[in-house]
Amino acid sequence: MPSQKALIRRPSPRLAEGLVTHLERTPVDTGLALRQWEAYAATLNRHGWETFEAAPADDCPDSVFVEDAVVVFRNVALIARPGAESRRGETAGAEEAVARLGCSVNWVWEPGTLEGGDVLKVGDTLYVGRGGRTNAEGVRQLRAVFEPLGARVVAVPVASALHLKSAVTALPDGTVLGYEPLVDSASLFPRFLPVPEEAGAHVVLLGGSRLLMAASAPKSADLLADLGFDPVLVDISEFEKLEGCVTCLSVRLRELYA
Repeated sequence: MPSQKALIRRPSPRLAEGLVTHLERTPVDTGLALRQWEAYAATLNRHGWETFEAAPADDCPDSVFVEDAVVVFRNVALIARPGAESRRGETAGAEEAVARLGCSVNWVWEPGTLEGGDVLKVGDTLYVGRGGRTNAEGVRQLRAVFEPLGARVVAVPVASALHLKSAVTALPDGTVLGYEPLVDSASLFPRFLPVPEEAGAHVVLLGGSRLLMAASAPKSADLLADLGFDPVLVDISEFEKLEGCVTCLSVRLRELYA
């Protein structure tokens, strides 16, 4: 089986200037952030993922959060149009990278806005957060690109968190994990499991029962371990200061390489 690939992007030297929406700004140690990013990439490698770097975007402080720049479904990539204007310079490098990986490429056009952190894939269902950085026209354009490929698109209101995936992600069986104070519409998900920590709502499916999670969510990791999963913890504290999480530091391309 060919290796699954994960698209990543090296942190900008200006990382500490990244946007903060729902948190108070605290100092970011850029040296530590780089070491944490390298450890994150190494963890993906150890668990069967080949990492592939998008070209650095050093003038874009938030560019390490590469998930926001592109959404991939099957072999089709939709290049985002970030709701934060300062982030729009991030998309060109992501576009070039997914094209090199064999994706066909589509784009979100003005007046649509869409950020990849608002798109949660559960099987063929795409839950799309609307209300923060992604607007109704962005949802419409995503639907137009992916529904012909067999996707079911469900718009989900987002008001309490930066992105939909700041509040929820999903387990391999489709159960949606969420930190309830940030989840505006849990009833939209057929199966919902609340977790005790905000960072506990963020998991990356590494394969099998393995879940990549932030070290800042030990209680949630214990809960998931009790349910038979194998949490793999990484320290991403410097990215969490900028509302980042384990999902937004990579784009997993399992559809192409599984």
